[in-house]
Amino acid sequence: MELLNALKWRYATKKMNGKAVAESDVTNIIEAAHLAPTSSGLQPFEIIVISNKELREKILPIANNQQQIVDGSHLLVFAAWDNYTKERIENVFARTAAERGIPANAMDDYKNMLLNIYVTRDAETNYAHAARQAYIGFGMAIAAAAELKVDATPMEGFNTVELDKLLGLDKKGLKSVTILPLGYRDAENDWLVNMKKVRTPLDQFVTELK
Repeated sequence: MELLNALKWRYATKKMNGKAVAESDVTNIIEAAHLAPTSSGLQPFEIIVISNKELREKILPIANNQQQIVDGSHLLVFAAWDNYTKERIENVFARTAAERGIPANAMDDYKNMLLNIYVTRDAETNYAHAARQAYIGFGMAIAAAAELKVDATPMEGFNTVELDKLLGLDKKGLKSVTILPLGYRDAENDWLVNMKKVRTPLDQFVTELK
């Protein structure tokens, strides 16, 4: 599998060389995340793509001065809905019905079931669920970047409140979940580049029940 070879190639790049990632590659990485499966197809997250270096420099201290944010050429911010609302869920079902060419009420039973589950829950529980969906897209983006031989460094080490304020995410009903700088490794100056990839042995990682 080419995907497995790509995943063996990738690592959490610590030093990037400043070379710009082609917009076509960035588009494909985003599309992989866009096509990711999510619970009930609600897709409760958005991706903010930041290529503006001045803005990335403002994000740098918010993210513990992790240099990949400015040494790469793009930063993807995965931001989840802060809550599931009746309006958001109904919008998803309306769009689905329109694109599939089916009556608007064709999925009402399923939609109403979801409304009864999600809308009655507290916002914190709903955000946690939405954030888990964002992580599915996040993983897809990392895999797609690896296939394209684009380096990507998964990051959780940032102040979400400050980032949300800087990007105005709070005004959009979003909360940042994780961020992903894209760029190319500086093989001569990255201490991790030649380190062996270490994972839990498969016989400890996998349990087969037959």
